[in-house]
Amino acid sequence: MGYVNVEVTPLPGIGVRKDFAIGNGRRVGVVTQRDGKIELIVSKSDDPDACLASLPLTAEEAGALANLLGAPQLVAQLTEEHRELPGINTKQLPIRSGSPFDGRTLGDAAIRTRTGVSVVAVMRAGQVHPSPTPDFTFTAGDLLVAVGTAEGLESVIKILKHG
Repeated sequence: MGYVNVEVTPLPGIGVRKDFAIGNGRRVGVVTQRDGKIELIVSKSDDPDACLASLPLTAEEAGALANLLGAPQLVAQLTEEHRELPGINTKQLPIRSGSPFDGRTLGDAAIRTRTGVSVVAVMRAGQVHPSPTPDFTFTAGDLLVAVGTAEGLESVIKILKHG
């Protein structure tokens, strides 16, 4: 895997821009403003300092985007590690709003006891929480990274939906 050089640029009176160059020469990044506002930015290909697109994001939206970008990478890494183990699957499972486990703990869900599936990490707002303990409290928007049999993972999906 190549190394991506993230540049951090202070924007006096505004906040901080963190961005990096992608393959086509454009720059992609985030401006975090002093008031906490977050903006996803994409530069024009011919002028890295000029913005082609700027999307304001709430903290929740930024967290959801970070999960979308980070969880597949983590799942791919785990899947690769389990490739030689037949019958072992890795899946990302969301805690949706309205889930009976929104605001409840991993222990309350008793996933391992009920299905044999292990929750190996939780992605929340772009942060990975590895090896969550039974007292880890879920919140809507979390993505659980779970490892187990296909049947066990299907059971976990039902548990997270219906309790």
